[in-house]
Amino acid sequence: MTNYQNILEKLPYSKPFLFVDQLLSISENGVVGTYQFKEDEYFYEGHFKEDPVTPGVILIECTVQIGLVCLGIFLSSEKETQDKPQIALVNSQVDFLLPVYPGDTVKVISEKEYFRFGKLKCKVKMLNDSDELVCKGIISGMAIL
Repeated sequence: MTNYQNILEKLPYSKPFLFVDQLLSISENGVVGTYQFKEDEYFYEGHFKEDPVTPGVILIECTVQIGLVCLGIFLSSEKETQDKPQIALVNSQVDFLLPVYPGDTVKVISEKEYFRFGKLKCKVKMLNDSDELVCKGIISGMAIL
């Protein structure tokens, strides 16, 4: 199994705003990746004080980084010669079903709906360690090539 390090190195993020640990698979049709929310993540300090929960906006960011940006980099590298294509989120519609707590590892599964004229639209879902559905939705972005 490949580690897809070439894609991870092209991500335009770094700690503390990198929410991709590993890519498990990637193809022209989709991507699967994981991230473990560390107990000392900066956002847990104030969300919520006594019982920290991962903010929904961070869960969306995790799905975008794995399910849209990593896939977009992969798809763009097949078509373009640019070293570091950028993918910008333009729309998200996500339903949240379960909380994610400090220490939890999530798996993001993204299925490409289409990629044309620089626009990428994906159906995404996030699962917890028990393979329970945490959130699901549609995300789309534009490739800046």
